[in-house]
Amino acid sequence: MDGCWSRRRFVGALGGAAGASVLAGCGDGGTAGGTPAQPSGSSSATASASAPAAKEPSGPRPLYLGTYTSVEGGGKGIGVAAYDPVSGRITGSGTITGVPDPSYLAVHPDGRTLYAVQEGERGAVTAVRTSDRKVLGSRATGGAHTCQLSVHPGGRWLLSADYGSGTVAVHPIDASGALGERTALVTHSRPAPGPGQEGPHAHQIVTAPDGGHVLAVDLGTDTVYAYRLDQRAGTLTEVAQAHTRPGAGPRHLTFHPGGRYAYLAGEVDDTVSVCSYDPSSGRLTIGRSQSTGAKEADTNYPAQFAVTPDGAYAFLANRGDDTIARYAVEADGARLRLLGTVPSGGEFPRQLALSPDGGLLFTANQRSGTVGVFHVEGDGALRRAGEPFASPVAVCALPL
Repeated sequence: MDGCWSRRRFVGALGGAAGASVLAGCGDGGTAGGTPAQPSGSSSATASASAPAAKEPSGPRPLYLGTYTSVEGGGKGIGVAAYDPVSGRITGSGTITGVPDPSYLAVHPDGRTLYAVQEGERGAVTAVRTSDRKVLGSRATGGAHTCQLSVHPGGRWLLSADYGSGTVAVHPIDASGALGERTALVTHSRPAPGPGQEGPHAHQIVTAPDGGHVLAVDLGTDTVYAYRLDQRAGTLTEVAQAHTRPGAGPRHLTFHPGGRYAYLAGEVDDTVSVCSYDPSSGRLTIGRSQSTGAKEADTNYPAQFAVTPDGAYAFLANRGDDTIARYAVEADGARLRLLGTVPSGGEFPRQLALSPDGGLLFTANQRSGTVGVFHVEGDGALRRAGEPFASPVAVCALPL
């Protein structure tokens, strides 16, 4: 493969003209319990455990949209919108400018501060106050092409992953939500890069449910690294490594609510795996490869899982096949059973996110420049909630 940034753009960053929009800012239907899955459209937002606790629907809820600003047809910054938690309808309300290439978003547990990556040659992370949309400042990560970030559940540390340099970083968060100087920067120097890779490519960093361990997924080295986070100093100490099969290219890990299992998307080999997790040691064990359900595309790049709050169902974004795979979660999280796929309603669904109550699933369809919304039914079926919302180069949707 080519260099890291050109590869990321090949896999989608420049992959299609964005739809016109007011905002700037991630097969056949299967069946579940005999109920047909409804066609439909959308996905997004990586709610990799950064969203506030679930609340009962009560009026419009905030929705933030990420994009690339440096590509033709891209956005102008972070899109600001609202969604109706009952109907799923999205309404745009503006743009937060001054944040280049905000391709991934996360929110502080208290909901008062939004965080965005700056996915450029000089990687950075930015804090934005949600009450008045004021940009509180940016900090360099020390790496290149920052592609993902998450907030530690305690709210004191921001974790970020740099795809281009294969590094992960930690920044302190002060009482105002602003970021301090970096306290840690770790390079994935071993093992050697996997087949077809020229170096490490950190794609995600997330806190495990136990709160004491941080896991970083690296596509370039076919490895998930486990670190212990010193919550006073903000430093990372490696405690374990888990290796996929060579060439799998792991991209994104999503935990089951029970905390003992997680689901890993292999971007390069088009597979998924169930992983067991030991909270006492931080050690992850990767299970056998399973199908993504992709059928129509010559090449498919699975992107991200989303798991319902009750842990009963999991959904996977399939870029290339342009579907959402639906899985029943069995054995308290230890098994995934593929139920089928549903059209994403757009092209190249880059990211999935559930609303905090689990009633809606959002998809960010990068190449068609749309954000789709589905109702999540009690049997895991997906029912389209109206027409997709136009958003240029939609690569992340974060519903609060």
